[in-house]
Amino acid sequence: MFSHVMVGVNDLEVSKKFYDALLGTIGVPPGVANKNRYFYRGPTGTFCISTPINGEAATFANGGTIGFAMQSPEQADAFHAAGVAHGGTTCEDPPGYREGPSGPLYLAYLRDPDGNKICALHRPPKPAAA
Repeated sequence: MFSHVMVGVNDLEVSKKFYDALLGTIGVPPGVANKNRYFYRGPTGTFCISTPINGEAATFANGGTIGFAMQSPEQADAFHAAGVAHGGTTCEDPPGYREGPSGPLYLAYLRDPDGNKICALHRPPKPAAA
């Protein structure tokens, strides 16, 4: 459904270090520069960071979350740990399973250096029908 997601950042190089480490845990190469932006290209879409083109401060969306699909709980934990180690802050509950209407989900939430809310989400496979 989406071609890309872009978030505003205030310090492009601080955010690049954060996202290089974070997205590297899921196999995405370091960001590629284009003027005041970096692009992270994966097999299913593009994630971008940019200083606002209007010259004003970047702000985060209150209530907004950007979710990244994980292959396992361990990958979600590595993603979360890399983010915290590179200037992010943990938020919500600690990483772990939560029960939802569609079954269990493994979730790990954090905020990037500018306050954008990021989520690592692993949806375990449903058991085979008997």
